[in-house]
Amino acid sequence: MTLTAPASWVGTAPTASGGGEGYQTPTPEIFWQPLFELGPITVTNQMAWAAIITAALSFAMIALSKNAAVVPGKGQWLFENFYNLPRNTIARDMIGTRHFRQYLPLIVTLFTMVLFFNLAGSFFGSMMPVTSKIGFPIALTLVVYVVYHWIGVKKHGLGGYFKHMVPGGLPKAVVPVIFPLELITYFITRPLTLALRLFGNMFAGHMLIYLFVTGAFYFLIEGDILLKLVSLPTFLMAGVMLVFELLVQFLQAFVFALLTASYIAGALADDH
Repeated sequence: MTLTAPASWVGTAPTASGGGEGYQTPTPEIFWQPLFELGPITVTNQMAWAAIITAALSFAMIALSKNAAVVPGKGQWLFENFYNLPRNTIARDMIGTRHFRQYLPLIVTLFTMVLFFNLAGSFFGSMMPVTSKIGFPIALTLVVYVVYHWIGVKKHGLGGYFKHMVPGGLPKAVVPVIFPLELITYFITRPLTLALRLFGNMFAGHMLIYLFVTGAFYFLIEGDILLKLVSLPTFLMAGVMLVFELLVQFLQAFVFALLTASYIAGALADDH
């Protein structure tokens, strides 16, 4: 199996259908990268990279934690510092020292998977974030959705969970207005924004980088002397956008895990 990026990543700039007379802007079709068919299922580039990244992360985490010592080696030290970010900054600070440990595996797993799925957009063998396909953010969000509702029902009971959605101290006349808004927030707005925020950032970021790279190749190959000179700062801008995208990829993983911890903390809280 060969994992490939779009042709323009390796130096072929797309042109208009009229025989190379103009530049053809990239479209969302660049995100559809089928590899092979398995019956009715089409295995795509993102699916393959998701499987590879998941297997590699599982192997690395097991190997680095299997023989943990009081005095850590370099590998264990790196793993512990990576682990401490979602553990301390996200799970413990958001959920609280009393409850965070039982939800720590979920928070660490989500942060790690989202981060490396995002970073697939910066691997030169891929250059396509796994999370730029909406199915992956939806799948991860469904896990969060089921977990925080299950926690809330377990904590408060079914009726108590719905009652818990309404902030305490509200005038009774306001409750019929607030309650439907809270239902929409808990059951629609939260999962929708959680998935779309991750997908939108990865989709838009990759599209911008693709635009600069293909534009620079077009200027270099098809343009006159002036456009060939313009290709140099365009390539530079593509590099700047790639560095910026690395920051966004990390921040989106952090935000996804942070919001997950926030929803769990809200479901566990005694008051809204």
